[in-house]
Amino acid sequence: MFGLLAVEALAALGATIGAGIAAIAAGIGIGKIGAAAMEAIARQPEAAGDIRSNMIVIAALVEGVALFGVIVCVLALFV
Repeated sequence: MFGLLAVEALAALGATIGAGIAAIAAGIGIGKIGAAAMEAIARQPEAAGDIRSNMIVIAALVEGVALFGVIVCVLALFV
């Protein structure tokens, strides 16, 4: 009985750590995308519109992957 409780506790801990890592990694990735985009706009101000739109698309893709990781961790917690 206590072995099963320990396994459930470790599963909950693993799911929360996984969700946290996914969120932190997304934050780092979006920060790097924003920094690179600002540097590119500083180098070529005339291309600011194209760079900004590409940055938004890539940031949305990174956010989607992070959300997928968090959902997988939450599903692992309850299944």
